Amino acid sequence: MQVRPADAGELDHLARLWHDVWHESHAVFAPPELIRLRTLASFRDRLEAALPDVYVAGPVDAPLGLCVLRGEELYQLFVALEAHGSGVAAALIADAEARLAARGVETAWLACAIGNTRAARFYEKSGWHLAGTFVMLSETSNGPFPVDQWRYEKRLTRYAGRESR
Repeated sequence: MQVRPADAGELDHLARLWHDVWHESHAVFAPPELIRLRTLASFRDRLEAALPDVYVAGPVDAPLGLCVLRGEELYQLFVALEAHGSGVAAALIADAEARLAARGVETAWLACAIGNTRAARFYEKSGWHLAGTFVMLSETSNGPFPVDQWRYEKRLTRYAGRESR
């Protein structure tokens, strides 16, 4: 499965994917106030702002999954329900890890909704470990919204040619 940079012309498709999967998989773990703020427009706005760091699996008009990087963080990872179990998530996470390592990140991290055991199992299977819990300030149209999260971390393999310390 090939992962590619997102294109501005596919923002609507990507926003629909992220919105639908978030509401199907995360709304059960989120407070009602946050759920109300997670509109289709909010997902599109966030994707547009992050576009240089958005990566996609699947065709432009029918994406199967997306991930967003931010600093040392694998900030978002979402896969269409019909693509679960197909290897899309594994391709996205492997690509994200490689991109982060190429940027010089030695320990990457991601946030996982507390209680989302399906995602947690996937991260653990992919070599990530639970480092603890923290309060994440989630981006919303009303400003930061505090949400308790699990923090997962992974030490990334250094690329050949990088000097050992």
